Amino acid sequence: MFLSRYERMIARRYLLPGRGEAFIALVASISLVAVMLGVAALVIVMSVMNGFRAELFDKITGLNGHAVVQGYGGQLRDWREVVAEARKTPGVTTATPLIEQPLMASFQGRVEGVLIRGMTVSDLRANPTLNRNVVMGRMADLTPDCECVAIGSRLAMTLGASLGSSVQLISPQGPSTPFGTVPRIVSYRVAAIFEVGVYDYDKAFVVMPMETAQTLLLMGDSVSMVEIDTEDPDRVGEILAPLAQKVVQSAQLSDWRTLNATLFEALAVDRLVTFTVLSILILVAVFNILSSLIMLVRAKTRDIAILRTMGATRSGLIKIFVTVGTAIGGLGIVAGLILGFILLYFRQG
Repeated sequence: MFLSRYERMIARRYLLPGRGEAFIALVASISLVAVMLGVAALVIVMSVMNGFRAELFDKITGLNGHAVVQGYGGQLRDWREVVAEARKTPGVTTATPLIEQPLMASFQGRVEGVLIRGMTVSDLRANPTLNRNVVMGRMADLTPDCECVAIGSRLAMTLGASLGSSVQLISPQGPSTPFGTVPRIVSYRVAAIFEVGVYDYDKAFVVMPMETAQTLLLMGDSVSMVEIDTEDPDRVGEILAPLAQKVVQSAQLSDWRTLNATLFEALAVDRLVTFTVLSILILVAVFNILSSLIMLVRAKTRDIAILRTMGATRSGLIKIFVTVGTAIGGLGIVAGLILGFILLYFRQG
């Protein structure tokens, strides 16, 4: 929509309040501020929600990986072949064996349900999510011959355990007797306490070397699963499709979208609802701009008649008032973007 010189001049003139047009100017100003605040709120809320999702995704995949290959029956005996096949798959960055089993933990009469995670020593020392969030002790102290574990901060608080405490792990895989299976109770020293920032992990995770977990659970050389990371988490299904076909006879492959479907679907719905509500608020502000334009047209009836007498076309007059409304809306959007980015900058700082 191109404006002639006189149309630009008149549109610029109508942007400024004239005599007796204070109310119209007030409505236009309120509309501009409403658009600005709506856009700023939309930018801030969507940015915070996207940042929260990204941070939550990093924490979840930092401990669980982008996908896992789990053996049928809870044990994966040919895990070395699975690891080798995974590492040969284009797009796969890491493939590591893992043991995961729910057990009971006891300390000084307090009992809590926990989730054992057995990892190789090299994976323990290379895992950034664990090592960056150690609040007491060192992950490097977890070795196969030390009978040590690392526990989450909330679990430590619930049990009343601290660094150096001897925590008992109770496993149902024990010796059989005429009276049934006797649970195995093994004590481990707390060598490190971590705080990932995800409640379920800090409340339940007990991390130990893989060899220690195999001994505790009487698994021999088996593992529970193989954890896989890829170059692009959003394409994990496409990247791992060839591997899924190769292991389908002995194992099942699940990616992060399947394992955390409920959580991320809830976040997606929440983000959609928030976006819709804020968009409606902006739409209301746009209707305020339209109402101020209608009042402006009614106030400028005499000017319109004069312009028509001087040869102005109907389309030209429409372009003038559309330009005025677009200018008000555009100023509100730009101001809202600037305000939103400024507030996000100081919030981040």
